[in-house]
Amino acid sequence: MFLIFLKINHFCNVKWLKLLVLCLLLQVQLSAQSLEVRVFDGQEPLIGVSVRLPLLAKGGFTNEQGILKLEQIQVGFHELELSYIGYENLKTTVEIKASEQTKLSLRLRRKSQHLEEFTVTGTLSARRKSDSPVPVEIFSRSYFKQSGSVNLLEGLQRVNGVLPVNACNVCQTAEIRINGMAGPYTLVLIDGMPIVSALSSVYGFSGIPVSMVERVEVVKGPAATLYGSEAVAGIINIITLKPNKAPRFLVDYQLSSYREQSLDLALRLGTDSSAWLISANAFEYSLPIDRNGDGFRDIPLQQRLSLFSKWEGKNSLGKASMAFRLVGENRMGGQLNYSREWMGTDSIYGEGIQTARLEWIGKQDWKLGQLKRHFQYSWNYHDQYSAYGTTWYLGKQQTAFIQDYGVLERGKHEITNGLALRFSWYDDNSPVTSTADGALNKPAVSILPGVFIQDEFKINPKNTLLTGLRLDYFGIHGPIFSPRINYRWKPDARQTFRLSGGNGFRVVNLFTEDHAALTGARTLIIKEALKPEQSWNLNLNYSRFFSISSGFLNADASLFSTWFSNRIIADYDTDPRAVIYQNLDEHAVSRGLSMNFEAGFSFPLKLSSGFTWMDVYSIQVLNNGQKEKRRQLHAPEFSGNFQASWFFKKPEISLDISAQFTGPMRLPVQANDFRPNYSPFYTLGTIQLLKTFDAGFEFTFGCKNIFNFIPQHAIMRPFDPFNKQAADLQTNPMGYTFDPSYAYAPLQGRRWFLGLRYSLR
Repeated sequence: MFLIFLKINHFCNVKWLKLLVLCLLLQVQLSAQSLEVRVFDGQEPLIGVSVRLPLLAKGGFTNEQGILKLEQIQVGFHELELSYIGYENLKTTVEIKASEQTKLSLRLRRKSQHLEEFTVTGTLSARRKSDSPVPVEIFSRSYFKQSGSVNLLEGLQRVNGVLPVNACNVCQTAEIRINGMAGPYTLVLIDGMPIVSALSSVYGFSGIPVSMVERVEVVKGPAATLYGSEAVAGIINIITLKPNKAPRFLVDYQLSSYREQSLDLALRLGTDSSAWLISANAFEYSLPIDRNGDGFRDIPLQQRLSLFSKWEGKNSLGKASMAFRLVGENRMGGQLNYSREWMGTDSIYGEGIQTARLEWIGKQDWKLGQLKRHFQYSWNYHDQYSAYGTTWYLGKQQTAFIQDYGVLERGKHEITNGLALRFSWYDDNSPVTSTADGALNKPAVSILPGVFIQDEFKINPKNTLLTGLRLDYFGIHGPIFSPRINYRWKPDARQTFRLSGGNGFRVVNLFTEDHAALTGARTLIIKEALKPEQSWNLNLNYSRFFSISSGFLNADASLFSTWFSNRIIADYDTDPRAVIYQNLDEHAVSRGLSMNFEAGFSFPLKLSSGFTWMDVYSIQVLNNGQKEKRRQLHAPEFSGNFQASWFFKKPEISLDISAQFTGPMRLPVQANDFRPNYSPFYTLGTIQLLKTFDAGFEFTFGCKNIFNFIPQHAIMRPFDPFNKQAADLQTNPMGYTFDPSYAYAPLQGRRWFLGLRYSLR
C-alpha cells in the first residue's frame, strides 16, 4: 500500500487529493477482514458442511476439522447460511469487526426423524453411517429421481456393483446381481422384512415404484447372521416413505416416446404423531414395437396396478407401524401378433404372465427398562398364471415371517439377540411339487426357526468390534451355523477402515434359479438332491474425506472375496436343449475391487462415479477328470457409473446426466454358435432437465439410452420358435434351436420422456 501511495504522490500535487486517496486505501484495508467458522455436533466436527454468505456470493465446505475460513469479508452485518444432509439448516447474522478476526463456533441440530444419514440394515439398530462397523451404502429417493426412474429396478442401474440383468428377451424378467453373483443370492427386504424373494423375485422388482421409497440401503457381502437364508451376495433393504414426512397430496405422471405411461397418486391423512399414507401406481405399455426386426416385441405389453398403504403412530406399548401392498400385473411378450388366445399353443409364440400379489408388513417397538424390544412380522401371497410357449406354469406361494429381538446397552457393549421363524408354502404344476411317481400333488412346506445373538463392543471412540452368531434349523438339512465378525477403526474424522468376515447360506428355489428353464426350448434336469450352498466372505473397506479449495471429495474403496462350497450350478454347456442343475464338486469364487467417489463444490455442481472389477468363476470337474475354470454367466469383469448434476439458479433448472457402463460378460450359447460367447462393452446413458415451480409443480424432460444401444442377435431362430424345422439339416446344418436366453441388456433403444409432478406439503 505504501508503494501505491508513492506512485500517487508522484503524479498528484494537490495535498487534499493525496490525503483523500490515502484515506480510501486505509478504508479498503480495514473493511476486508476474515471469517473463520467451526461447525460441530456435540464434540464431533462436521466435515463437508456448506457455509455460505449468500449476499456476498462467498462460501465453501468445512474441512476435516470442521472449519472453513473465508477471506476479504467487508466489515458489517451479514447473513450466514449453513446446510448439511441429515441436519436442520441454520441461518444467522454475523458481525464482521474491523479491529479483529471474526471466529464462530456453531452447532447443527440433527433432524429428529430424518434417517438419510442413518442406517438400520447392517446391525438392526439405527446409527450414523460413519459409526456403523458394517459398510452400508445409502441412496435416497432423489438419487433415483435424477435418472427419471419410475420403478426401483430401473433406478438400481445407477448403483455401482449392483447390476439389474435382463434374463429373458421375451418376457423381460430381471434379477438383481451384487458383485457378479446371480439374483437368488441377493436378499431383498421391504422395511427390513424378506418380502420379495423366491417366486416373486422374478417379476416383483418392476412393481416397486420409486414414489413409495424413502431410501435404499445396500450391504454387499453375506449377512446371514441377522437375516438367514438368501443373504449371500448382499442385501437390498427398501425403506418405504414415512407417512408423516410424505406430502399431503402427490401426483406424478411420466410418458415416454415408447408410449409407456406411469402414474403415481398419494394422499396423507392424520397428524404427525399418527399418520396414514395411501398411494397407488399404475403402469401401462400397449404399443408393440420391433426395432431390431426379429419379429418379436422389444418389450412385453404390460399393465400393472400397485396399491400401497402405510400407517405409523403410537399405541400403549410404544411406536408401531403397519403396511399393505397389493400388486396385479399382466404382461405379454412374444411375436408381434401374439395375444391371450394363443397362450399355450404352438401356432404363435409368446409368453403371457399374470401375477397377483398381497403383502402385509408390521412392526411394534416397546421398552422394558433399558431393554429395547422390537417385534416384526410379515406375510405375502403370490399367485402366478403363465404360459411360456407351450409350457404352462401355474405357481402359488405363501411366506410368513416373524422376528422378535431386543437391544440392550451395557457399558461399552450393545447386545442384540432374537428369535426368528420363517414359514413357506409353495405349489406349482411341475414335477417339483409332486410325489416321486407323479401321481399326487405335494406342495413344498418348510418351517425355518432361527436364533441369533450379536455384540457390538465400542472399545473406544476409534475402535469398534462387532461379533455375532446365528443358528437356523432345516428339517431336511439339519442345523446351519452363520457367524460374523466386523471391525471398525476410525483413526480420525477424515478416514475409516472396516474389516468384515462372515458366512452365508442359501436353499435352492428352482423357479428362480434360472428362468430359462421354462422359456424357449430348454428343459429342466436335476441330477441330484440339491444341498444348501455355503459361502465365506472377507471384505476390507476404506473411506476417506478430502477437503479441497473449492469443495470436498469423498472416496470409498472395498476389496472383497467370497468362497463357495456346494455351489448350485446351472449348466448350459453340456446339452443345448437343457439346463442341468447340480451341486458343484469343487468350489466357486467371487472376488474383486469396488471404488466410489463423490464430490461437491462451492458452485452448484455435484459429481459421483464408481467402478467395480470382478473375477467370478467356478472350478468344474470335466468327464475326463480334469478341472476347468469357468467364468460366471452374466458377470462382467468390470462395470461402473457416472453422475453429474448442475443447478442453474436463475431459471431454477437442474441438469442431471448419468451413465452406466458394462464390460463383456459370458453368455449362454449353443454348440457352434455364430454369436460371440461374450457381450460387447456397452453404455446406457440418461439426461434429464428438471424445472421446479413455487406452487409445488415439477416438470421433467429427458432421454434414456441416449447412445441408442440395442443388443444384437437377442433371440436364436426367432422365425422357428417351436423348433418345427430345427431338425432339417439342409436349412439348419448347425442344429440351432430357438433360445431367447442370450440376454444381457434392455432391448429398448433411445426414448424420450416427459414428466409432471405436483406435491402439496
